[in-house]
Amino acid sequence: MFEYLEPDASGASNFPPSAPSKPQPRQERVRHMLYGSLAGIDRIIKILHALGYADPNDWSDPMPVPPSAEGATDQPNQWMVIMTKILLIE
Repeated sequence: MFEYLEPDASGASNFPPSAPSKPQPRQERVRHMLYGSLAGIDRIIKILHALGYADPNDWSDPMPVPPSAEGATDQPNQWMVIMTKILLIE
């Protein structure tokens, strides 16, 4: 069942040489913010879900955008949702 490797007559091990280690991927958080109408935001979330990138439940609940916020436009009824995605960077 198991194969045990014994040292040879010189006392050296006959284990196969170890393969060079690959650098381990590191995790990085990326934050996505969508600004727009509720219909537009909903459509983008569904497209990203269809592409297999993000589950709709990963997004925050829609929040009204204050007029002075970054990403806000002159259009009324602006909304915002946020999602944080953890990616592996090699």
